[in-house]
Amino acid sequence: MAIGILMAALAGGLVGLQNIFNNRVHVKAGLWVTTTLVLGMGFLPSFVIGLASEGTGMFRPGHVEPWYFFSGLIGVGVVTCMVRGTHLLGPTYAAAVAMVSQLGFAVVWDTLGWFGLEKVPFTGTQLLGVLVIAAGIVVFKLGGRKPQEARSGSRRKAAPAYDSIEC
Repeated sequence: MAIGILMAALAGGLVGLQNIFNNRVHVKAGLWVTTTLVLGMGFLPSFVIGLASEGTGMFRPGHVEPWYFFSGLIGVGVVTCMVRGTHLLGPTYAAAVAMVSQLGFAVVWDTLGWFGLEKVPFTGTQLLGVLVIAAGIVVFKLGGRKPQEARSGSRRKAAPAYDSIEC
């Protein structure tokens, strides 16, 4: 379990770092260039490492539900929405909102047993945990505003005009 916690914490740090880097590319190059670069650059090393570690076995995934192979399309949504969210909200607030959303959806999917997950009974403790985290984000966000930012409502500039599709 400790290794699982360590890996999840490392993933969280990497996602936070990636969001910052992606936003910097987005500012200079645009949303779809950023998405293409991120996913394309991720594909190349994962393909090479996969071949080195699994050989041709990586082309025989075994019995996997066909719709699971569309997760790459979900990755496009993840990158584009996080880039836009980070651009509009800032990295900390966007990551916090994404975290609560991810936790909330995971609770629903676990409870309903969707996508091949084993059903886990929904408890009031789970609801309370999600609500406490969401409340913490609200307190964090409201507590961090400066008086002028609170009056203007936002500290982020409008998105560049070249981003034609928004999340």
